[in-house]
Amino acid sequence: MTRRTRAHNEHGQTMVEFILVLPVLLIVLFGIFQFGITFKNYIALTDAVRAGARTAAVSRYSVDPVADTKARVKTASNLSGMVDSDVQVTSTWLHGADVVVTAKYPYRISLLGVVVASGDLTSSTTERVE
Repeated sequence: MTRRTRAHNEHGQTMVEFILVLPVLLIVLFGIFQFGITFKNYIALTDAVRAGARTAAVSRYSVDPVADTKARVKTASNLSGMVDSDVQVTSTWLHGADVVVTAKYPYRISLLGVVVASGDLTSSTTERVE
């Protein structure tokens, strides 16, 4: 009685599984990267608005405190790598009242050329005018 063994060749199985999983892995990786950029822009926008509100709070002797506030927000956002022409700043200033500085910056999260999410990042800060 002879015993016959059957050999299974599984040398390419790992490569096929890797090729099937690779696109999903890359999409997740690119998604994390795009979200990180968007979150960095949100943090930079929040910091720029805070700097602008502080400028507005101490500019009681300024000729045009609203223009100074907007310029400070755009300068601070530009230092962090954001395009200052895309930053939209609104501010109201009254002596002895609260100043509210709000800024918007557009974002777009695209994965492999497909836009997944887009809109405006918005940040607002309130400070008391001194």
